[in-house]
Amino acid sequence: QVQLVESGGGLVQAGASLRLSCAASGRTFRSYAMGWFRQAPGKARECVAAISWSGGKTYYADSVKGRFTISRDNAKNTVYLQMNSVKPEDTAVYFCAARAGVVVDVPTTKPEQYNYWGQGTQVTVSS
Repeated sequence: QVQLVESGGGLVQAGASLRLSCAASGRTFRSYAMGWFRQAPGKARECVAAISWSGGKTYYADSVKGRFTISRDNAKNTVYLQMNSVKPEDTAVYFCAARAGVVVDVPTTKPEQYNYWGQGTQVTVSS
């Protein structure tokens, strides 16, 4: 069983920066594909960024491309989401997810393919 704990959310003004962290338990973190999802009220959960198990390949939603950066530190069992130039439309609960048993080193973007989820951290961007 893998436990994921997100941190770093909060209330910020538009244009500010924020860094989310997701700490994972377990000794096989380096074999997991990881993703950051968000869900705003009344909207479906969407993948904003994903990273392959090696860290060599990443995916970004068009809405965050050029502003957000996903990275991972396998020595610390942690994945990060650096959020720059945030906008009010980035307001949502952000979830970290892990996918085990990945053979091909590519990012995973579909939520149904992830095995483990964190509890989420709220990000609120004021205008």
